[in-house]
Amino acid sequence: MTTAPSTPASDCTGREDCNEPSEDVAAVAEGADLGLGCGNPKAFAEMSEGETVLDLGSGAGFDCFLAARAVGDTGRVIGVDMTPEMVSRARENVAKNDASNVEFRLGEISNLPVADATVDVIVSNCVINLAPEKRRVFDESYRVLEPGGRLAISDVVQTAPFPEDVRLDPDSLTGCVAGASTVDTLETMLDEAGFEDIRIEPKAESTEFISEWDADRDLSEYLVSATIEARKPATV
Repeated sequence: MTTAPSTPASDCTGREDCNEPSEDVAAVAEGADLGLGCGNPKAFAEMSEGETVLDLGSGAGFDCFLAARAVGDTGRVIGVDMTPEMVSRARENVAKNDASNVEFRLGEISNLPVADATVDVIVSNCVINLAPEKRRVFDESYRVLEPGGRLAISDVVQTAPFPEDVRLDPDSLTGCVAGASTVDTLETMLDEAGFEDIRIEPKAESTEFISEWDADRDLSEYLVSATIEARKPATV
C-alpha cells in the first residue's frame, strides 16, 4: 500500500465552488450539479465503453450522467442515495439528460441495493466521510465489484487531530469535516476489506478552498482532499 505525494491535480477540487471542467458541466442538464463534491472521480476513474458504474451517494445525479457518457449506450450506471428527495430529483433528471442507461436506487451505501459482483467501477464524491460505518461501506463495495473491479473515489482525509469543538460539532459531522478518516485508517480498512493496489493521493492545493469552508477556523489545518483508488483482486 502506498500513499502518493501531493501533485498538481487535474481533477476538480472544491465543494460549493467546485469547478468541473467546462465541457463536463455543459454536457449535463441544469439541476443535476449541486456543487457539493470535493473532486471529480471521472477524471481518474478511466471508465470504458460497456462498463457498469456505481455512484455511492449520487445526489441529483451529476457524476452519474458524466459516467453515462463515458460508458456509452452499452454501459450502465447505478446511483445510490439514502435520501428519497434526492433519488426523486435524480430520476427526474434522467429524462432531462436523455440518459436511458442510468438508474437511481434508494438505499444506504453501507447496505447497497446491488447484487454481488455486478459492478466494474465504483465512484463517489465527498460522501464516504459522512458514513458512520466506513469499513462496512468498503466491505459492501468489495462485494458488489466484479473480480478486477475498482474504486475511484474523491473524498476528504484527516491530516491532523480535530479540536474537540470541531469533532463534536453537528455541523462539522454533516459538512464533510469531522467524519473524515486519516490516510492510514483508510488504507487499513481497504486492506482488511480485501482490496489491493491501494493508492491514496492527497491534493495539497485543496487547502485553498477548504480554508474557506468555515468562517471561524481554518479547516485546512486538519483536512485535505484526496483521490482514493483500490482494486478487487482478479481472482478471489
